[in-house]
Amino acid sequence: MTPPILSLALPSATGRVLSIQSHTVQGYVGNKSAVFPLQLLGYDVDPINSVQFSNHTGYPTFKGQVLNGGQLWDLIEGLEENELLYYTHLLTGYIGSVSFLNTVLKVVEKLRSVNPKLTYVCDPVMGDEGKLYVPQELVSVYREKVVPVASMLTPNQFEAEQLTGLRIQSEGDGREACNILHAAGPTKVVITSISMNGELLLIGSHQKNEGQSPEQFKIAIPKIPAYFTGTGDLTTALLLGWSNKYPEHLDLAAELAVSSLQAVLHRTMNDYKSAGHDPESSSLEIRLIQSQDDIRNPKIKFKAQRYD
Repeated sequence: MTPPILSLALPSATGRVLSIQSHTVQGYVGNKSAVFPLQLLGYDVDPINSVQFSNHTGYPTFKGQVLNGGQLWDLIEGLEENELLYYTHLLTGYIGSVSFLNTVLKVVEKLRSVNPKLTYVCDPVMGDEGKLYVPQELVSVYREKVVPVASMLTPNQFEAEQLTGLRIQSEGDGREACNILHAAGPTKVVITSISMNGELLLIGSHQKNEGQSPEQFKIAIPKIPAYFTGTGDLTTALLLGWSNKYPEHLDLAAELAVSSLQAVLHRTMNDYKSAGHDPESSSLEIRLIQSQDDIRNPKIKFKAQRYD
């Protein structure tokens, strides 16, 4: 007799996450940046690697394989045939092609047919600082098809502008972008980084009831003079983890996520300095394993300010 799948037979108080993201053999981006933190926060996580590369693409060279939509669906069918498709959460990050993104939409539909309460947390990774690094046609698929089925959306400033058609030049613009995205579908929106007046702002918005104004807040984040890879993937994973533990308090979840992230980044920068490397000279691999206490039990150092 086949033994039961314990993550299904004895579900945890947290949840079971299917995470569809990129994978690197070395370094921490995509699933490598998201799975371990979620496991530390008590989640069962099943990763599907949309790509498997030797290292992230910021290095001089990289090699590896790219999963296509048909191969993704094969994995979903294999899980379904063995009655393994019950998930509380779906998490998606970087997706490089329209065909793969359309298959992800089929996955959302399939998972919701098994668990109608599935929470879909989508990081619509499309670009940054005014530049797209995915094909242009992905923008309309995200805007027209993905946003309406997402439960939580975690774009950066540029991605929020792409999804809403609104130029974000003020806090008011950031809040309005959240409102536009709520109207399209997601009840929780976190614009993870808005560059304004020499600092970074996170703006979060939770629409608890249809037709009511959302609860909105900001967190001011000092800029660190270095560039890190995998931070967006880590941020979204932490937001999933903490917002599920505090479903009515997105502001607290964001405080915990930001405080963890900043602790990881400061440790990373200090360790590179200790190794004699100038942190401003190249992109840095985050020190995830060395920061597990900051992930599991973050000290809140960055407070949310609610908007009236």
